Amino acid sequence: METNQLWIVYALVFGAALLGVRAIYWFLFRARAEQKIINRRLALTGELSSPTEVLDALRSERGLGSIGGLAGLQWFETLVMQTGINLSGARLAAWAMGLVCLFYLPLAVVLGFGLLAIMGAILPALVAGYLLLRWARAKRIMRFSEQLPEALDIIVRGLRAGHPFRLAIGLVARELPDPIGTEFGIMLDEITFGLDQQTAVDHLQARVGQDDLSFLAIAVNIQSQTGGNLAEILHGLSRMLRNRSKMRLKIRAVSSEGRLSGIFLSAMPIVLFLGINLISPTYYAYLKGSPLVTPALVVGLTLLTIGNIIIYRMVHFRF
Repeated sequence: METNQLWIVYALVFGAALLGVRAIYWFLFRARAEQKIINRRLALTGELSSPTEVLDALRSERGLGSIGGLAGLQWFETLVMQTGINLSGARLAAWAMGLVCLFYLPLAVVLGFGLLAIMGAILPALVAGYLLLRWARAKRIMRFSEQLPEALDIIVRGLRAGHPFRLAIGLVARELPDPIGTEFGIMLDEITFGLDQQTAVDHLQARVGQDDLSFLAIAVNIQSQTGGNLAEILHGLSRMLRNRSKMRLKIRAVSSEGRLSGIFLSAMPIVLFLGINLISPTYYAYLKGSPLVTPALVVGLTLLTIGNIIIYRMVHFRF
């Protein structure tokens, strides 16, 4: 009798633990995912009183703000705008200081705590910050590319139902999450406030930086100037983008072995060096005073870089 009661206790404890894990998953992941379904423009629409304030708020969140208009920073302003990150001047300075400190600490151990280590940390911090922005931009453009065919299908259905182009864009702005929902919403607001469709689409392409948007801009421009069935044009464009996406995924699957080989061959010398150094710290001791160490390292790193470039060109190409 006691054994049967003990199994009941085990079952209740297991059920309570399972429900606890489920609750944690819901609050940490599912709730956050459901919040992302509502794009930024719709969230601001519920908070602000007028569409003008919503458009001004969305524009202020893009780029560098007041410092973006300085001479020589236009390219950086465009890069930050296309990442979708709200990066003001104060936040940019904070991120820069953080990266400099991150690189300063290991350099200070080697070069000593002083001006030389600070100067040596500035350049890699700038390069790392630039690469992080490029990575964020590429990730956002990839997400936008995944959503673009669905957005075009929504516009096509709206046009075939008899809605004008502006209202069809409004369907995309309401139905799709970020980044495409907010970006099409900004384009809708610009058209609503008097901007012509061609210029609004050009602004969309400049804000996002996605190459396929040039096809949408050309289609809208041709239709506005010469007429034609815009729904059929956009339907064909959506089909082409989906086929290109399928082709891109097939190419990634076929070239995955080459990419993995490149990563393995690049990491193996470093892993072997660290492993041997960990197992036998005196293994490379007699090489420290050899005059051939520096030329060997230069030749090895050069050949490794050339090999990486060749492998990269073999598995990454435009189509």
